[in-house]
Amino acid sequence: MVLNYIWIAFFVVAFVVALIKLVFFGDINVFSEIIKSTFDMSKVGFEISLGLTGVLTLWMGIMKIGEKGGMINILSRAIKPLLRKLFPELPANSPAYGSIVMNIAANMLGLDNAATPMGLKAMDEMQKDNKIKDTASNAQIMFLVLNTSGLTLIPVSIMVYRAQLGAVDPTDIFIPILLATFCSTMAGLLVVSFVQRIKLWDKTIISYLGGLTAIVIAITYSFSQLDKESMKLVSNVASNVILFSIIISFISLAAYRRINVYESFIEGAKDGFSIAVKIIPYLIAILVGIGVFRASGAFDYFVEFIRWGFESLGFDTKFIEALPTALMKPLSGSGARGMMVDTLKEHGADSFVGRLASIVQGSTDTTFYVLAVYFGSVGIKKTRHALTCGLIADFVGIIAAILLGYLFFA
Repeated sequence: MVLNYIWIAFFVVAFVVALIKLVFFGDINVFSEIIKSTFDMSKVGFEISLGLTGVLTLWMGIMKIGEKGGMINILSRAIKPLLRKLFPELPANSPAYGSIVMNIAANMLGLDNAATPMGLKAMDEMQKDNKIKDTASNAQIMFLVLNTSGLTLIPVSIMVYRAQLGAVDPTDIFIPILLATFCSTMAGLLVVSFVQRIKLWDKTIISYLGGLTAIVIAITYSFSQLDKESMKLVSNVASNVILFSIIISFISLAAYRRINVYESFIEGAKDGFSIAVKIIPYLIAILVGIGVFRASGAFDYFVEFIRWGFESLGFDTKFIEALPTALMKPLSGSGARGMMVDTLKEHGADSFVGRLASIVQGSTDTTFYVLAVYFGSVGIKKTRHALTCGLIADFVGIIAAILLGYLFFA
């Protein structure tokens, strides 16, 4: 519903601004530019979706290999002690744990579309243990906030968009996204734990989160000691080594257990293809709306207004052009994706603004969308503190993304 109003607003505002420019400023080309943008952005949306089809097909196939080969099960056993502490309401033998792990794994790999069906299954399993069916349980809220914080290890789709739009090194945003999404996830985890009175000083939680935090701090410190060129080189090498290592580990374990790796890949790849095809109309719709908004001049006026506000306060304003992606992110994943793509097209994939928009896109997930879909799927109407905690995680992630953008690419 929110996206519906946003989409309508793009066209209405664009029409009003264009009419003012035509009547009061004599701009006779404004409406022709708007119409041209609808055709141009439709073409761009399809081309990007076509490129995304191959990557989603690949990674859904790899995920299926990991599932059948047992790697997902290994991941589940590895983090289940932590999950038992964060989801104390769930029975120890709840089948929701497996779905939670697969959902988290898909999110970590940047496969947000693949993560959704796994998340819906996890929510359904948790609903079976929910005593008040129309009210979100503590476990469901924790799971939702962890989803909206969007912990991402491998931002596959973002790297694909960057490659499609001419980035020389599409993976150079890997480390900044990892750090930004870690900040978002930690913020979400901390605020939900505070509200739900989960004892974070438990030795199991401290061991897991302390170790993860130490790794992230070490990464941040190490990169802060490098010059810009070295930082870019190390980030690129680390990104690609991790990516290929994951693929090899999934395939190797499946082969060792005598799983038909090829058939497993094909089975998962079919799901990836269908998911990619489904997003084509959504991507085209939002890109056309954004294109109309930009072609009318309304977008430029909006950005300049925000720029004026920050300049008045004495802030550096290089980040302003990436701000629309940040503002859209909590409302709509496809909307934020469209904003990011539009920024990459307008400023270049390798520009500071293009990279910053990519980091913002990967820093957190879409709170309103995830809340509506996940809770709506099990009939929950009373969301309690889920929305507030999710938005806090979003805010922290976006602020971290901007600061990291300056650290790595300014």
